[in-house]
Amino acid sequence: MTDAYIQDIDRYEGQPVTIRGWLHNRRSSGKIHFLIVRDGTGFLQAVMSKKAVGDEVFTRADHIGQETSIIVTGTVRADARAPGGFELDVSGFEVVSPSADYPITPKEHGVDFLLDRRHLWIRAERQQAILRVRHEVINAVRDFFNSRDFILADTPIFTPAACEGTTTLFPVQYFEDTTAYLTQSGQLYNEANAMALGRVYCFGPTFRAEKSKTRRHLTEFWMVEPEVAWANLDDVIELAEGLVASVVARVLDRRQRELKVLERNTSKLEAVKAPFPRVSYDEAAQLLKDKGLPFEWGGDFGGPDETALSEHFDRPVAVHRYPSAIKAFYMKPDPARPEVALCVDVLAPEGYGEIIGGGQRLDDYDLLLQRIKEHGLPQEAFEWYLDLRRYGSVPHSGFGMGIERVVAWLCGLEHVRETIPYPRMLYRLYP
Repeated sequence: MTDAYIQDIDRYEGQPVTIRGWLHNRRSSGKIHFLIVRDGTGFLQAVMSKKAVGDEVFTRADHIGQETSIIVTGTVRADARAPGGFELDVSGFEVVSPSADYPITPKEHGVDFLLDRRHLWIRAERQQAILRVRHEVINAVRDFFNSRDFILADTPIFTPAACEGTTTLFPVQYFEDTTAYLTQSGQLYNEANAMALGRVYCFGPTFRAEKSKTRRHLTEFWMVEPEVAWANLDDVIELAEGLVASVVARVLDRRQRELKVLERNTSKLEAVKAPFPRVSYDEAAQLLKDKGLPFEWGGDFGGPDETALSEHFDRPVAVHRYPSAIKAFYMKPDPARPEVALCVDVLAPEGYGEIIGGGQRLDDYDLLLQRIKEHGLPQEAFEWYLDLRRYGSVPHSGFGMGIERVVAWLCGLEHVRETIPYPRMLYRLYP
């Protein structure tokens, strides 16, 4: 008897196999049980007749609870009506460990109820589909950069100072009398990596202590951050376009089953091709005013503003040259117009907002030092960063792409909380 995974079941048509998994659901019709079995790779209907397995096994199967772990043997049979096109005609059945009173039943449950039981909720077919899309996005990101000879250079999670706003840091006691902070971004260290290795990326968890409760925010999320020596703003916009288009194409190619489970309208994703529309901040501000939104030049875009802008395009849009005053200290001002920065945000369509933020970095020592002081940051904590401008400074650029926001967009989700196995939010630190 061959041990098989459900995802490979089409290879075994007409053959006897063993499936090791859990009972997802069950219904009965007279002398037949229809057992929906999951094994982590997929879901399969196992058809058990009393005639085939005998009274004792049939009766035992009639009393097992949802999520009981089981071993099922049988012959694989093609059936066009079945999800996935195959069923299993059961000849043997074994209970490994029973499950009683499983809390997440097929009925509707509230979000808080489900999040309190997130460790069990991820067993649901929809949640599995989302996490498989996430896996594909991460693999696609790595393959994109690796195939272009970027070097993965990991950056620290403990940092001595802020990368961006000082009010959004999580402090951590670092031995006796030192306070460290959980990183907001690997970017500053990645700039140093780029000065050594040319084209680099880091990929890991980042932390923002914003007291935000919007559908787009988590306090712990994953971000990929490429940094390129000798690159300017146009270079990284082109890199961002290529990355997003590549990730979307990969998910469409390899995760059709999951997108179908999620009932995603894939025609909207199929329109995502590079190049993307490019709109200046000035043009975007005027567009919002023309739509009657109360937006004034100099402000940052909120969620409704980003949604309104993205409605004009069938693919992501690159908004560039925001006011320098609302951007981080390390952003390079446009030499032709210093009141705006050489930066870009990529906004996803369908109201999903910013998925990428980046731009060209300040490579002038004196101006960078001035900006550090203007932002009230401790110069001593950034001496190593200033060294990058003291010793062979060059133009360089990069960006960060949030994995959870990309997954939410690709899956068509209302909230990013379902895009990561265990979301951390303002009032959520369990389980």
